[in-house]
Amino acid sequence: MSNNRNSRGVRMSKKEEILRKPDWLKIKLNTNEAYTGLKKMMREKNLHTVCEEARCPNIHECWAERRTATFMILGDTCTRACRFCAVKTGLPTELDLQEPERVADSVQLMNLKHVVVTAVARDDLKDGGAAVFAETVRAIRRKSPFTSIEVLPSDMGGKEENLQLLMDAKPDILNHNIETVRRLTPRVRARAKYDRSLEFLRRAKEMQPTIPTKSSLMIGLGETKEEIIEVMDDLRTNNVDIMTIGQYLQPTRSHLKVEKYYSPDEFKELQQIALSKGFSHCEAGPLVRSSYHADEQVNAAAKHKQLLGEKEAKEA
Repeated sequence: MSNNRNSRGVRMSKKEEILRKPDWLKIKLNTNEAYTGLKKMMREKNLHTVCEEARCPNIHECWAERRTATFMILGDTCTRACRFCAVKTGLPTELDLQEPERVADSVQLMNLKHVVVTAVARDDLKDGGAAVFAETVRAIRRKSPFTSIEVLPSDMGGKEENLQLLMDAKPDILNHNIETVRRLTPRVRARAKYDRSLEFLRRAKEMQPTIPTKSSLMIGLGETKEEIIEVMDDLRTNNVDIMTIGQYLQPTRSHLKVEKYYSPDEFKELQQIALSKGFSHCEAGPLVRSSYHADEQVNAAAKHKQLLGEKEAKEA
């Protein structure tokens, strides 16, 4: 396909090739002591964060104001080359078996109330990295027993035994991103499959029914409103509790182009539709990412679960 064609193969003018970012996507920078101190600690501990690797637009808010971060384990090199993602791809290095302890030490040092642990896809590993994921959860539990833990793995090859290994560690939230609508999945996500992601989320809930599940959708890649709603329905059919919806932003010129910038009002409408479909919590907005305000989401899920329990008790 020629570089000056959009996702549907239609030739574009130079003016249409790159959309101008609207004012609501302007980011407030904050490099206070909390931000610089956290960045220094990450380098000293030889740790990676998805905040940096994926060029998250909320890094200054999370690091400088909320004092939260999303740790990225299993190295910084992904075996997949998704066309939306800025994380580098290639042949990963050997596993660092001390990484779980270093992550746990950092969580303890930061005195985090909630931590998100994600990872690059490791298709080179038989277990997809599940053992290191599980050990990281256990290490954090030992050193910070009052910290809630959210894990955000790849589909780990779609193998049930890999997911079981992770769920046996009992994280507080299992997050796996659907990323885009069914039609666009082959073009946007490398090696991933729409239905395999849904199955992954369904199995996680079956293995640990009391653990909330969560998924994220990025929009602006050429999907329709009807397709967005279809994703919501598919996630709810597979008992997903929490959903986040954010604007896709093109990391570099070699990545997929933005087809549309959604307005804050459009995100608000999508949030209301998601909540009407039964999600316990939905975070939606131009700068929302999967881990955005994750600490609030775990509290919302717990409250929603309590209310459902009270309702069922009254009806019994």
